[in-house]
Amino acid sequence: MKIPLARPEIDETDREAVLEVLSTPFLSLGPKINEFEEAVSRYVGTKYAVAVNSGTSGLHLSVRASGIGKGDEVITTPFSFIASANCIIYEQAKPVFVDIDPQTLNIDEGLIEEKITERTKAILPVHVFGIPCRMDAIQHIAKRHNLIVIEDACEAIGAAYKNKKVGTFGLAGVFAFYPNKQITTGEGGIVVTNNQKMADLMKSLRNQGRSPAGKWLAHERIGFNYRLSDIHAALGVSQMSRIEKILEKRKRVASYYMRHLANIEEIELPPTPPETEVSWFVFVIRLRPRLKKSHRDRIMHLLQKKGIECGNYFPPIHLQPFYRKMYGFRKGSFPVAESVAERTIALPFYNYLSEEDIRYVCDSLKEALVSINS
Repeated sequence: MKIPLARPEIDETDREAVLEVLSTPFLSLGPKINEFEEAVSRYVGTKYAVAVNSGTSGLHLSVRASGIGKGDEVITTPFSFIASANCIIYEQAKPVFVDIDPQTLNIDEGLIEEKITERTKAILPVHVFGIPCRMDAIQHIAKRHNLIVIEDACEAIGAAYKNKKVGTFGLAGVFAFYPNKQITTGEGGIVVTNNQKMADLMKSLRNQGRSPAGKWLAHERIGFNYRLSDIHAALGVSQMSRIEKILEKRKRVASYYMRHLANIEEIELPPTPPETEVSWFVFVIRLRPRLKKSHRDRIMHLLQKKGIECGNYFPPIHLQPFYRKMYGFRKGSFPVAESVAERTIALPFYNYLSEEDIRYVCDSLKEALVSINS
């Protein structure tokens, strides 16, 4: 048996949508971009959306369009995919890490204020694994200190905090659509905002600095090629048309896991904090703190031997070689994030994963736990 870690759900309507674009001359900068942007902004409840070629590009444009630059500091989390910190460095600003809450795995908002300095320009919270941050507390801190908020919601489209969609709390929010995400465009991302000036600037920046209404070879500013093709956008439009059904399927898969893994002493299940609607991006369990990284690695090896793909989400950003060298981080800098990272196991998770396969994964995990304890 072979059970992959992640797989996109592509149906016949998705294929037809892409083929329809291929029969037109508009493979890029065509009408599907606007259609996709309108679908996403309508769904999350913002005035504007700017489609780009990746979530990383969306984060970079959000930082740049916010005026964050050399010497500025941005508070963020060390427990995330590396793009959420790299996008700050792209603009010669400095990521200032805050340790995570041991329950939600998101940035611990109670520790943010002690990291604020006169150089602090923004807070960049990450809704890790589709679990919303406590955005009211973060907004309160930001307002008190006159800081920008940029939400990394790349893993969290459809998630909500206190009945409000994530990505809509700050100046900008970013979603990503890599094939392992809730919906996919193959490669792609999108920035949502209620600020027209920011949206217009990002549309220029994504297209080599051209004015949206300007001539092809007229460049008003330094920009980038962060465009999303109409081929990708068409796939996004098709996927957005059934996003609620997709999210419901993922919720059902998560519920199967929750049921089959309930009451296992050695593991902690993913959190579902109060007043939140989780958007299930991945299903990540944690071993209890008494178990070590060597136990986790042994369990992953045993699962992989049985054809079950799994991952260790996420190695802490601050312990990546580049960050160690550039900023002098070392083990012990953010103990909660480090402890969690050594005990996580991402289990196979995608829309059409059957309960039979989930049972096989869970039974194999239980066998592996028995093995390390024997």
